[in-house]
Amino acid sequence: MKIRRRQFLRLVAVGAALPSVSHFARAESYPARPVHLIVGFPPGGPGDILARLIAQSLTERLGQSFVVENRPGASNNIATEAVVRAPSDGYTLLQITASNAIGVTLYQNLNFDFLTDLVPVGGTARAPLVMEVNPSLPPRTVPEFIAYAKANPGKINYASPGNGTSGHLSGELFKMMAGINLVHVPYRGGAPALTDLLGGQVQVLFDPIPASLAYIRTGKLRALAVTTATRSEALPDVPTMAEFMPGYEASNWWGICAPKNTPMQIVDKLNSEIDAALADPKLKARFADIATGPMPMTPPEFKRFIGDEAEKWAKVIRFAGIKGE
Repeated sequence: MKIRRRQFLRLVAVGAALPSVSHFARAESYPARPVHLIVGFPPGGPGDILARLIAQSLTERLGQSFVVENRPGASNNIATEAVVRAPSDGYTLLQITASNAIGVTLYQNLNFDFLTDLVPVGGTARAPLVMEVNPSLPPRTVPEFIAYAKANPGKINYASPGNGTSGHLSGELFKMMAGINLVHVPYRGGAPALTDLLGGQVQVLFDPIPASLAYIRTGKLRALAVTTATRSEALPDVPTMAEFMPGYEASNWWGICAPKNTPMQIVDKLNSEIDAALADPKLKARFADIATGPMPMTPPEFKRFIGDEAEKWAKVIRFAGIKGE
């Protein structure tokens, strides 16, 4: 039996609409089973704590388990590759960090393209670092430190938790903008770097605030500035670096991504629920306990933010000649 042209066109239109209807139906019922949030760092650290707080909030809000799965190693690249290879159905998500944006330039032989193989869902948190010195060093302010460093080129050692870390790149950005020569001393983690700063073996460290807060309050370390554009509630009397050096900004930050081609209905649903969780006063208080603030962003805003971060750190990496290990 022949099908009339009008009937044929109607059937074609219905067929073309089926994929979007299917995606919409999946988004409406999402999540229908547990969701895995992959974290590229060991349990117990700030990123792991933040991921578990977000996962708990999403579990309560959506009535389905959000399970944190730790896959540490290679500056979050092991976790990232696992999510890149996962199905694009919203059931495997990745917590990304500043390390991912740094790694775009630092690591040339990855099996994925961080900027194109994932879809940004939204930001979750941001935390400043604090530029701190051993009290034996004379400078008490950032301008005094810059003047002292220019008078003593190559004689001041600054520690970091390792090559290519946020602490390392924050120091190199400072060197680049201030026009000074500091000697980088990389450690295998933040704890040994902090120990040597306390002991005077190194003079400067860009460190997450929670790790150093007790030493700053007792005078064992001197805080010169925080690295975010606004002051930290944990150290309200400590100025920002930008107050002396306009345009300086560096931070640890976290957010959520999904494999590319994840339906946008699911991405938007997750973003809405994450933003609602971040607005909860109880969650804000938990974040404040670890000197961290919420960083809600729409998917397009988060995509632009990631691109801007990757571009900023690329300039610093090239300026400093940093090579991935």
